[in-house]
Amino acid sequence: MRTRSIASGDGKRLRVGSWDAAPGAGSRGFCAIFDGQTEFIEKYAEVTDELAARGFSGAILDWRGQGGSERLIADPLKAHVRDFTEYDGDLSAFMDQIVQPEIARPPVALAHSMGAHILLRALKRNPKSFSGAVMTAPMLRTATRGYPAWLVRAICSAHARVGLANGWVWGMQERDPLRVPFDENLVTSDCERFTRTRTILGEHPDTRLAGPTWCWLEAAYRSMAELEAPGFAAAITTPCLIFGAGRDRIVETAAVRDFARRLPHGRYVEMPEAEHEILMENDSIRGKFWTEFDAFVGQVL
Repeated sequence: MRTRSIASGDGKRLRVGSWDAAPGAGSRGFCAIFDGQTEFIEKYAEVTDELAARGFSGAILDWRGQGGSERLIADPLKAHVRDFTEYDGDLSAFMDQIVQPEIARPPVALAHSMGAHILLRALKRNPKSFSGAVMTAPMLRTATRGYPAWLVRAICSAHARVGLANGWVWGMQERDPLRVPFDENLVTSDCERFTRTRTILGEHPDTRLAGPTWCWLEAAYRSMAELEAPGFAAAITTPCLIFGAGRDRIVETAAVRDFARRLPHGRYVEMPEAEHEILMENDSIRGKFWTEFDAFVGQVL
């Protein structure tokens, strides 16, 4: 994996990684990876190796405020943006500076959670920018873990109004990934892959995030409302393969399922045994993912 830095439109430094197709694998095109909140380039090394073995070269982006990209507030463990249009700018810079110079035809996108959410915003603006998009557990409605959604939304708005926008969302300060044990994690049932990610973070602690600020969450609610608005899904004409996780505790799988069914060219696959991070799950779940991925890209390419 080669890494370098680029600048977003507003001057924020973004770290990107790129890889080549494996020798002898042929060339099937370019794959752009958009990862989720708190994630980072090195976490996807296994995925990029699997893509390279399939003949894909590609690139992956660290969103502003996470991974090796520029942090936006003093506490480096907080995920923070004022509005999701800032992420739109990151994606545009990545496409213009990294992806477009490397491609002869529209690339395939592979996106997870928040990255899939931001990708959907991009597909609405420019549906011809990708030949196809594969998304795992897209962030369409966040889980509130037993609290009424209206109450969480009201609390979030109140914190943003009274000058606490940069504070931790309740409980997130306890989610430092170097301190959360496997049996308290909410994203994977695979201990080996969980431990691997934690080892990487231990070697590169500056890349880690714990959780969002109230300002980030308020921005996320505004953007999720945009995606749930009538006509949004229907306007996305790019072929899409969307995976839902049956045991997801981060986003609401029902919302993912409903959104996928409103897409003109969407296919939905649910992984009943999967936690939120399908690509970081056990071999059985991942094997099913790659079978579906291979069939989908075979059609769109």
